[in-house]
Amino acid sequence: MQDAHKSYDITDFHGALLDIISVMNHPLRDEILLNEANVRLDQTLFPLLVTIGRYGPVGVVELAARLGRDYTTVSRQIKRLEGLALVNKQPAAHDRRVSEVTVAPQGDALLNNINQARQRLMNRIFRQWSPQDVDALFRLVRKYANCVKGEALSDPQAGQR
Repeated sequence: MQDAHKSYDITDFHGALLDIISVMNHPLRDEILLNEANVRLDQTLFPLLVTIGRYGPVGVVELAARLGRDYTTVSRQIKRLEGLALVNKQPAAHDRRVSEVTVAPQGDALLNNINQARQRLMNRIFRQWSPQDVDALFRLVRKYANCVKGEALSDPQAGQR
């Protein structure tokens, strides 16, 4: 039986998350991934395209919130992605006043190259890991992400902090 009231020292875990976020947010990391994928794309547009690919069709306001960017900035960047024929913007089916963005076929091809490059780069990191450790990491990170998402969705104050 698990102790639901156990208090964990999360210092090392939090530090590890910050280390990962720092690496993931570093512009050089995106440059390495784009080079590995042989994709030429402005680095400010890259996270936006990946996020649309992951969550689309998605509203512009939700995209801005997910990326921690201003709505007007995201709207301008979407226009740039549209100009490159990488995304499509259209009124949402549930509310025509809301704009939704989806990845266009040309954007799908880019994302496919990026996903394959990400696979290669990440598999290099896991070369020295046992398959059991990799499986455990993937399973536990997904479990943690699901719990964090659930907490954020159930806490009405979460978006205001």
